[in-house]
Amino acid sequence: MQIVFADTFYWIALLNPNDEAHDRVVTASKNLSSARIVTTDEVLTEFLNYFAGRGHFLRRAAALLVERMHADRNIVVVPQTREGFLFGCRLYRSRPDKGYSLTDCISMEVMRREGLNDVLTNDAHFAQEGFSCMLRD
Repeated sequence: MQIVFADTFYWIALLNPNDEAHDRVVTASKNLSSARIVTTDEVLTEFLNYFAGRGHFLRRAAALLVERMHADRNIVVVPQTREGFLFGCRLYRSRPDKGYSLTDCISMEVMRREGLNDVLTNDAHFAQEGFSCMLRD
């Protein structure tokens, strides 16, 4: 079974039909219908924060999607922990020349720990760390 990591970019584009990457992400999702998707609580926090001020409909839809993710046996949501936070902080601190967010650093550390290489994103920061960005333009 293919296992891929899903970054915030993926979830935002999947939910929002007005996102410029929506069609590309929907197509990728269909092609990954039998894959297991891994994401983190931190990614979902960033996802919900993105939709917080975008109107009642999208805010509600985002919250429902997160609930569905937690119930979907093909989606693994890695829980937030102190250890994960500290590992992410170490990477964040060690890359002062990069614009990595803390969420990206935590995600990268989860991917390394789980032996994952493929990430559903277009974020070049993941490519800079040697990961395969499945949604790059």
